[in-house]
Amino acid sequence: MVVLLRMPSDLPIDPEAFKRFEHTGWGEVAHNYHDSFGRLTTQAVEPMLDASGVGEGTRLLDVATGPGYVAAAAVRRGARALGIDFSSSMVAEARRLHPAVEFREGDAEALPFERDTFDVVTIPFGLLHLARPDTALAEALRVLGPGGRVAFTVWDAPERAATFGIVLRAVEARGDLEVPIPSGPSFFRFSDAEECRRALAEAGFAAPSVRTLPLSWRVPSADALLDLFLESGVRTRALLRAQTPEALAAIRAAVHEGARAYQRDGALELPAPCVLAWAAKPG
Repeated sequence: MVVLLRMPSDLPIDPEAFKRFEHTGWGEVAHNYHDSFGRLTTQAVEPMLDASGVGEGTRLLDVATGPGYVAAAAVRRGARALGIDFSSSMVAEARRLHPAVEFREGDAEALPFERDTFDVVTIPFGLLHLARPDTALAEALRVLGPGGRVAFTVWDAPERAATFGIVLRAVEARGDLEVPIPSGPSFFRFSDAEECRRALAEAGFAAPSVRTLPLSWRVPSADALLDLFLESGVRTRALLRAQTPEALAAIRAAVHEGARAYQRDGALELPAPCVLAWAAKPG
């Protein structure tokens, strides 16, 4: 069973099955991401680098780098940045977009680096795709030097992030949730600022801070919004593609209903805030 807006803590999760599911999914959509979600996620890059103090000479590891936006922006600041992603397709896309930046395949839950290797670890919109996000935070702590910083971004809760709320509520209202998709950790777990602070402290970080970034997304139409989710991302894409034609048509109608309030000048102006959290490794 798939639960979208809220994920019960007792829902059984097979971490390896979920990891394989995400890995396969990103291999299929990597070529679409830059032209879809890229216009949205890049808005959070500079605030993340500011929060983690990235500048000239910073040794930065960008985990779950995706198309490599954070690593490339760090290099423009004079940092020595390396981006890793478990998807070879995403690594290829990052190299295509940023040929002067180094990218490698790597697992966020088992980073292939020694202790005290980096000054900053960034995880842009990656924790919500991991089977074991707490393990990833512990790995970030391990590879950071004393006083090093971690920063991550995740999407805000769907009641505030209309981009996701419109589509997910339409699926829950008109779709079939009993589809064979591996259960994973709650997509919106880290939308809660206190949960961000708790997870960072539990991983061993000090002085965790959290703020909301007021991102927005201009999308041509309600149909275009649903099509973005059909062609990009992993969990919601898989759920949508598992629907019958009749159910998908009903979901599309519900997306049109939900999007009406956001119509501006012939397009949709959608609030898509994200949560930015950062903390330091004790010196």
